[in-house]
Amino acid sequence: MFARAQQIHAEHPPSRLGRALRVRGLVEMDGELTVDGTVLGRINAYRVNLSSESHVEGDVVANEVHVEGRFSGRIFALHVTVESSATITGRIFHNTVSVAKGARIDGRMPWRPPSYFLTLTQLPETRL
Repeated sequence: MFARAQQIHAEHPPSRLGRALRVRGLVEMDGELTVDGTVLGRINAYRVNLSSESHVEGDVVANEVHVEGRFSGRIFALHVTVESSATITGRIFHNTVSVAKGARIDGRMPWRPPSYFLTLTQLPETRL
């Protein structure tokens, strides 16, 4: 499964959502996505980079997530990197996580085994 994901990632050039772009709904792709603008909804991609100018509210599902901007919601990723410029509210479901000094996180970071992400076909319901 992981080898196939690597192959798909290599076949697709990186994409970027610019600063002036505001998306509502589902953003889904097989490769790498960098977000400089605003996304209100869900992002599914192999790798997601949330730049320091990004603002995302919703869910992110990826193999790798790199956060520099503002995020509110849930992240589901094997590997997560949180930079010092990041502001996160919500949950980070991860297998490995790296948090830089100065990052602001208001939420939980539950660890999950790699098998959790390989079998994740439907996201858990949000509890209010």
